[in-house]
Amino acid sequence: MTNTRNGRQFLFLQGPISPFFPLLGARLRALGHGVHRINLCLGDKLFWWGSEAVDYRARPEEWPAFIARFLEERGITDILLLGEQRFYHQAAIAAARARGIAVVATDFGYLRPDWITFEAEGMNRESQFPRDPASIIALAETLPPPDIGERYRDSFRNQAALDVVYNLVSLLPGFFRHYRSHQIYHPIQVYLGTLSRILTRRRANRHANGIMTRLQGRGPLFLMAMQMETDFSVRAYSAYPDLDTAIEEVTQSFAAHAPPEAQLLVKVHPLDPAMKNWRRRVRRIAERAKVSDRVHYLGGGNLGAITESVQGVVTINSTVGLRAILDHLPTHALGDAIYKIPGLVHGGPLDTFWTEGRPPEPELREAFLRGIAHCLHLRGVYYARPGLDAAVEAAAQRLHLNMINQPVVEPPPALV
Repeated sequence: MTNTRNGRQFLFLQGPISPFFPLLGARLRALGHGVHRINLCLGDKLFWWGSEAVDYRARPEEWPAFIARFLEERGITDILLLGEQRFYHQAAIAAARARGIAVVATDFGYLRPDWITFEAEGMNRESQFPRDPASIIALAETLPPPDIGERYRDSFRNQAALDVVYNLVSLLPGFFRHYRSHQIYHPIQVYLGTLSRILTRRRANRHANGIMTRLQGRGPLFLMAMQMETDFSVRAYSAYPDLDTAIEEVTQSFAAHAPPEAQLLVKVHPLDPAMKNWRRRVRRIAERAKVSDRVHYLGGGNLGAITESVQGVVTINSTVGLRAILDHLPTHALGDAIYKIPGLVHGGPLDTFWTEGRPPEPELREAFLRGIAHCLHLRGVYYARPGLDAAVEAAAQRLHLNMINQPVVEPPPALV
């Protein structure tokens, strides 16, 4: 039975660099709820100027006490945020848990391209989605297969423009001078590195395609899908201090335990900011493992074509791992991935994966897909209409009807 609670008080912290949160706040107000916002930097303020917004300009060490008072004084019932591992969000979540306040985290979907996660507590290790195969199968028993065909196009141009404006505005002195960013690198460094990768993308794609053509028929291919080293999926949801350590571990294991005719592809994340020369680092790691002729760095290439050619995928917790599972590929997850479930991924140590990895169990694979699609995702995008409007309406529905992490099968009921 759906439990509808009106008059709740929603607090928005940092979210997507997008109109998504302001539009969702307006929709919740129209449904009779209270809406509150705390701006932590000038970029936040750029997106939310309303009278319900409060600017926090004090020092980081004063934030835990401030947010605890704010929650109590405003009678907050729900917090919405992106990036549950950020310093400010961690303190807010701790204060919320102590007071029985719900926390909803959003981010780009586990499913791609036009899906958004919208789930209780957080993602990956923090996700409340069941990890027991029997529970997943039971949950999905009455759920229909999701339509995974693309419905909405997002806009990378809008995303990039808003990201640049947000971060450069936040660098202006004198406004939020005590703000502590969760970023590792200076934004200008990241933009210059990303620009260099964009300018060399065609050459990188040609080089990757040439490697794939040359390796066809030479033996089994394995893919290691790299991630953004700056992402909390690596920083918080794995034991690795950096990607170098993970690449070293995978390469050493591959050298010692993979069939001698096997080849390993190490593919960079398409949005990697080029703060490190990964081609050189992968080559040196392969040389130390004495497999430089069997380990190949891919600075580009079509991911779909690559996964169609490989016999197994290794990753920390990238969504490429979920794509591999959906493509029936043997997969090994090194980190705390939401899909790190016996029967979906290789349950043994990495050393045995190269010869003993098996495709996911069909029934569990289908149940997992149905469960996460209907329980943890919204259909839509952050940066372009009509997908943005669809995501806002779906999020408002979940919040208004108190259906976070509950199965919602389309079409959703209309909200007045």
